[in-house]
Amino acid sequence: MESRFKLILNMEPSQPQLFTCLSPSLLNLYEVDKSIVVIIDVLRATSTIATALHNGAKAIIPVDSVAECIRIGKQIDSITAGERDGKIAEGLDYGNSPFEYPREFIEGKTLVLTTTNGTRLLQLALDKNAKGIVTGSFPNLSAVCNYLVKQNQNIILGCAAWKNRVNIEDMLFAGAVIDRINKHFLINCDSSQIALTMYNSAKPNLFDFMKSKNASHYQRLSGFGLQKDIQYCLTEDIANTLIVYEDGKLLAK
Repeated sequence: MESRFKLILNMEPSQPQLFTCLSPSLLNLYEVDKSIVVIIDVLRATSTIATALHNGAKAIIPVDSVAECIRIGKQIDSITAGERDGKIAEGLDYGNSPFEYPREFIEGKTLVLTTTNGTRLLQLALDKNAKGIVTGSFPNLSAVCNYLVKQNQNIILGCAAWKNRVNIEDMLFAGAVIDRINKHFLINCDSSQIALTMYNSAKPNLFDFMKSKNASHYQRLSGFGLQKDIQYCLTEDIANTLIVYEDGKLLAK
């Protein structure tokens, strides 16, 4: 009986596991090297990344500092872009709004991008030897979900948050993913259950939910007159392209 009990304890789960990491500061609690990590920065990095690549950008090179963005921009023929605290970072040409990257502007070009939260989380996942990295946003929700199901690997839904503080919009996206794919994964994760519960409450109108809850990032971007950006970033499948990190670049697949 004892040997049978030990055998059961040592058995691998019949399904891959899914976890939600609500802040980059919590990433060290997860087995990143055994998981595909989904980088989630809904407002606005991963939404802008999906949009630029969906509109034909050749590649996006994510970097974690403005100085590195400028340095690489001088080395290659590229567009340097990024933000700090919701505004275009000093020394860069463009910001972090998806509306800055229509097809007629971005097609065939390389974008070097740095943001307050999203590119930092991506670097952390790289440092921890993630098995794979994709970026997720409402604009490419279906592409992300379809990919995760097909891969049949352990998943970490990584919320970029706001300077390590948990935010609503990234949690909502994690909940949206879980709502679609949960039957394919073993989920024993309280943060995933919280994300799913919040998403189910917000699902009828994500924008109104953010507004009614006085979401910090909603208030921050609204203060800059960016309600249109918020609406776009909460809209499903309008840039439905899978984005994969390979060899230092984010690429459309």
